[in-house]
Order: sequence, then C-alpha cells, then structure tokens
Amino acid sequence: MSVDESDLRAVAGAIRDAESVVALTGAGVSTASGIPDFRGEDGIWERNDPMDFHIDRFRADPAGFWDDRVDLQSEAFDDGDVAPNAAHEALADLESAGYLDTVVTQNIDGLHQTAGSENVIEIHGSAARVVCRDCGQRSDADPAMERARDGELPPTCEDCNGTLKPDTVLFGEQLPEHALMRSQTRAEEADVFLAVGSSLTVEPAASLPRVAAEQGATLVLVNLESTPLSGRADYDFRADVTEALPRLRRVVEE
Repeated sequence: MSVDESDLRAVAGAIRDAESVVALTGAGVSTASGIPDFRGEDGIWERNDPMDFHIDRFRADPAGFWDDRVDLQSEAFDDGDVAPNAAHEALADLESAGYLDTVVTQNIDGLHQTAGSENVIEIHGSAARVVCRDCGQRSDADPAMERARDGELPPTCEDCNGTLKPDTVLFGEQLPEHALMRSQTRAEEADVFLAVGSSLTVEPAASLPRVAAEQGATLVLVNLESTPLSGRADYDFRADVTEALPRLRRVVEE
C-alpha cells in the first residue's frame, strides 16, 4: 500500500495544528538500520535461548550471562557498527523544528539520540548503558563490553566493584515504572499519535496508541504490515518508514 498524498497532507496539517505530537517507535525503525528483529521471523530470540538472558540467570551466573551477552551484542548490533536511518533523522528533525514533543521507543539501540532526538523515553532501557547492581551508577556500556570481551566476566563497577548489568529490561524484569508513567501521560495528552514500525503486539507499548485514540488523538500508523489497531487508526500507511517519515517531514515543513 502506497502513501496517499492527500492523506499525507492531512496528517501534516494535523501535526502543524497540534499542541502535542508523540511518536512510538518499534523494531521496524531499527531493522532499517541493519539491526535484526528480536521477535520476528528468524529473529534474535529464534536463534538464541531467551532464558540465557533472564534476570534469574544474571543473578545466578553473571559471568556466564556476560559471556553470552558479548556474543548477543555482536549479533544484534554488529559490534556497534550501526547508524541512524532516514526515519530516525526525520523524527529528530520534526522535534528540532518544534513539531514533535516525545519519542517513546521500544528499541534499545540508542539510535534516536544519535540522530539528534532529545526527548526520548526508552521503555525497554538502553544497550548503550550499564548499571551497577550495588550502587546504581549508570555509565557507557562500551568500556564494560570491551572488558567483558577481554575476559573480565562479569565486568564490575569502577566506583564500588559491584556487578554491572546491561541497562536493558531482561526477561523476568518489570519495565521501568517511571518510563511507563511518562509514556502513559504523553499518550493521554497527545493530539496526534504516530505509531511507527511497531507491530503493536507487545504490551504495554501496544496500549499507548489505543489510549491516545480514546482521548481523541489523531492516530497514525506507519508499518509495512497491518496491526491490531489498523482498523481503528485514522490513517494507516503500509509503507517503509524510511520513505514515509521523510516525506511526512517535508510536507509538514512546507
């Protein structure tokens, strides 16, 4: 399904008129940068045992967990050799121009921030950070990952020598409450809600566009395939996010 120009202009007009615009991004935004899907067909979790990355495994065997985590990091992010794509850049441009208030992302790759987005809510955490389980200090993940590759298993905190954990939500962990509350509030306040590259099947993120629509927001979906909310959306663009979002940005800024 192509993006109808009149529909695109209608969405652009709604964005220009809105007081609050929120975007939810899912795996389809990251896969366009070469990051494999975690849950999709032939995804990361079909090739790896999710229980190896459960919080219970981390607690019981942090060294083994980190050994597997190094391999997963290389498989998922190609040792960091990934970059933002046109969809990330379009959202960052919309934010810098004052049209987009918040990006809520299901992705853990940090590419929105690399592209220039500043108001990002990471509901699944970030692979770009680690957190000390003892003192709570957060820091850049790259040095910890390098130490793990060099055999320091598990890598430890330089401040208190506590065990470091990837600052992502592992299996068996609750999503960060503060991030969820902020996301819920942004969805309730949105005049336009963009759900981009998300299958809208993983809760609680999948409920956010529904919440926004129930509060009267214009709901816009951009995804290659249909979603559970396709029948409820005001606009349902079955399109490549790297093509649709730059087009939308250009029309908004005309």
